[in-house]
Amino acid sequence: MRDGGVTGPAVIQRIEGGLIAVFSLVGTIVLAPDWWWMPLALFLVFDLSQLGYLRSPAAGAAWYNAIHTYAWAAVLAVVALVASSSAPALSLWSAIIAFAWAFHVGVDRVLGYGLKLPDAFTHTHMGWIGKDKKTRA
Repeated sequence: MRDGGVTGPAVIQRIEGGLIAVFSLVGTIVLAPDWWWMPLALFLVFDLSQLGYLRSPAAGAAWYNAIHTYAWAAVLAVVALVASSSAPALSLWSAIIAFAWAFHVGVDRVLGYGLKLPDAFTHTHMGWIGKDKKTRA
């Protein structure tokens, strides 16, 4: 699977991912300057979803994809907004975790780690990654 040139879908998704990662880090700094490190500290937590690969490539892809989406970060962001006046602590933590989640997914996209296809860990919606990139592209 090729990027399709300079403006191919994979390139556009990498740029989007980079912008979201930067926005998430800046958002964390603006919202809670003392917690600027939280997206970095939580970074690997989201990769625990790879444990599904212990069962099978299809199960691993399902677990990985369920976590590596912007949807959950968006849900937490909405919780943060809704709770801002009635539960400020819940709002703050929801926002920080939402930013950390979006940061993780954004960095993954920048690196070319897209959503996984069920046949192999190295086969993503953005193309092949790792050792399989050269042999299967």
